[in-house]
Amino acid sequence: MARKTKNHRKIAEKVEARPYELTEAIELLKDVSFTKFDQTLEIALSLGVDPKHADQMVRGTVVLPHGTGRTVRILVFASGEKIKEAEDAGADHVGGDELAQKIQGGWVDFDAVIATPDMMRVVGRLGRVLGPRGLMPNPKSGTVTMDVTKAINDIKAGKVEFRVDKAGILHAPLGKLSFDTDKLQANTVSLMQAVIRAKPAAAKGKYVQGMSLSSTMGPGLKLDETVLQSLEA
Repeated sequence: MARKTKNHRKIAEKVEARPYELTEAIELLKDVSFTKFDQTLEIALSLGVDPKHADQMVRGTVVLPHGTGRTVRILVFASGEKIKEAEDAGADHVGGDELAQKIQGGWVDFDAVIATPDMMRVVGRLGRVLGPRGLMPNPKSGTVTMDVTKAINDIKAGKVEFRVDKAGILHAPLGKLSFDTDKLQANTVSLMQAVIRAKPAAAKGKYVQGMSLSSTMGPGLKLDETVLQSLEA
């Protein structure tokens, strides 16, 4: 059996097997962080939906009020005057067929993809590469649009796309642990409100069945249901 390190023993001593209030959970994860890098705070929500049915799929986007703390590399598929618009807005890579060929060759040095509607004929053949990475542009997430400036600005401001997985679990980043507690709390509330608004009409029974917070290398802390009750109210 593997021996626990000093840091793991420290975490075990401080973490209790009980639900935590939101602020309390954030502060505890900050307290037990032992890595040299700035960890990401993440949320996991267990939802009472069956994603196998299209009318119970939960997905959407939200711009976190205090951003994610990440530097996002944005690729834009565009043509004509939209190329300059994307470059002026701060896109890291802009182009068309030449970018598609690079991606088909194995290049994936970017974190978000935006496309104008006319370029989806080019992007469509990249589904096998972009799809599994969650990078495929989609009109519902605002990444297939003629307003590339707004799409780029939203992503740079901290736009997060969320989607429930096959097991009914939804994962999303909430910012860096170095953020002030009140900023992480505000980001968490914004994300949870967006998920509540995205509740499918076909979902029956209890919608949010469980919530937990964790950091990249930290423990998972179950959240008290009063967090949800205050949001639903």
